[in-house]
Amino acid sequence: MKKRLLSILILCTAITTTIFAQTSADYNYSFAVRGFSMMQLPKILNQTNTQDYTKMVGNGAMLKFNDNQISYRISGNYYRDTDVQFQNTCETCEIAKGKVTDYSFKIGFEKNFNYSRVQPYFAFDIGYRSNRFTGTLAPANSMVPTTSQSADASKNGLVMTPSLGLKINIIPNLAIFAESSLDFNYSYEKQDITQPNLAGRTINTYNKWEFLLNPVSAGIQFNFNSKN
Repeated sequence: MKKRLLSILILCTAITTTIFAQTSADYNYSFAVRGFSMMQLPKILNQTNTQDYTKMVGNGAMLKFNDNQISYRISGNYYRDTDVQFQNTCETCEIAKGKVTDYSFKIGFEKNFNYSRVQPYFAFDIGYRSNRFTGTLAPANSMVPTTSQSADASKNGLVMTPSLGLKINIIPNLAIFAESSLDFNYSYEKQDITQPNLAGRTINTYNKWEFLLNPVSAGIQFNFNSKN
């Protein structure tokens, strides 16, 4: 009787160990959703608070093709805020109000450092990013008798993103992850400022680099099509 119980216990332990040892590397595909992100957005016009972080919920998704410790990934991120307000040029100069739309598409890879339940990893992605602001510019001092100007500012270009992350495999088909990244953003920028009643129009264009820190991005990952 004791031998039977011991055999059952050993068998259960072996099964449990095998189950928990499985990671995304044991599956051909994975689909991940970014539940929460905190990041710096590209600078708009002459925005003064460019160091501020923007919080986002459910702003991205990712498809991965797993090959042992390396995963090839395709990702997309989308953010839209229709009530943006910031100080432009200086704190007492102008107030900008409007809406901003920011999205990107990237391809890259992810390299896991081990096969355990808790997996640190490094990732690198490259792709296209677009950011656009449309709204108005008005004097910060309400005593200044100047009406609002229309503003349309857009940035489009290349983005490269190295990342460091940590993934925890809860069960074979499910994992949670968190990563920090840095966006190297090279874009073509166009600023279009129109005076009231179309009295005048100023268009400026630039090519510039920006380095944008994304302290945390966390989400959930689902694994599909087991290799075993």
